[in-house]
Amino acid sequence: MRRNRFTRRDFLAGSASLLAASALTPACATLGGRRCAADRVTLGKTGIKLSRLGIGLGSNSGNVQRNLGQEAFNRLVHDAYDRGIRYLDCAQSYKTFEWIAGAIKDLPRDQLFIMSKIGGNPEKPDEVIDRHLKTFQTDYIDCVLLHCAITPTWPQERARLMEAIDKAQAQGKIRAKGISCHSLPALRVAASSDWVEVNLVRVNPQAKHTDSEAMKWDAPGTTIEPVLEQLKIMHRNRHGIIGMKLVGNGDFTNADDREKAMQFAMSLPEIDAVTIGFKSAAEIDESIERMNRALAG
Repeated sequence: MRRNRFTRRDFLAGSASLLAASALTPACATLGGRRCAADRVTLGKTGIKLSRLGIGLGSNSGNVQRNLGQEAFNRLVHDAYDRGIRYLDCAQSYKTFEWIAGAIKDLPRDQLFIMSKIGGNPEKPDEVIDRHLKTFQTDYIDCVLLHCAITPTWPQERARLMEAIDKAQAQGKIRAKGISCHSLPALRVAASSDWVEVNLVRVNPQAKHTDSEAMKWDAPGTTIEPVLEQLKIMHRNRHGIIGMKLVGNGDFTNADDREKAMQFAMSLPEIDAVTIGFKSAAEIDESIERMNRALAG
């Protein structure tokens, strides 16, 4: 690992000056204390803070961001950070996985919330987790999710990985754990699970690429109401809830659809934060503007 990486000791020690500096993030500085995209919000019962808006680094499996080239990708992450976005949404399966360390190397690690995801039920999950640490050049991941669960039996199917995540969490390698689901049968189990601390949930009022009864990861959504029912259960169980698919997996090319989805997500009290895949500073600025407008009411 790199000699200058940020360690858990550094994280726990912290710095009063850094905490003071983070109290008012750049994107909120001119809003007179009103809620905004760059607010540091608490993720359910984990107590962990992250920006209300996160940058997704896996659009179309990360191909969208990968096609920018690494230099432009690094700049994109820095553009997001400069606008107060501290939440980076990553995954082992994303084409950008190997680029994360380079993108964050000049950013203060304790100001970032890095979430990653692990698919399937790997034979050697401890090694998979350690690979994350080595690849990201960090000593801890803020949140690790089981990726893309589609069956209601995911707790049995992924038991080996769940046990490894529990072990890593006890060792301080992972701060929080959870799941992203791609079907209603899987989502219902997640909502009531004592193991889950964080849910990454597909949500938009158009029900585009949201969970349905079909146990297929790319099945089209039908209606958003059953998802909203599960959000309420998650919230009662004090799970952290992060919304995704606010631009319909890139299908919302009409600005009105993007506005409708943002207004809808910000109207849901159960949602702590959201992640959106970006490929340019202009897209980041648009989402910040839309979110701030939605939060203003």
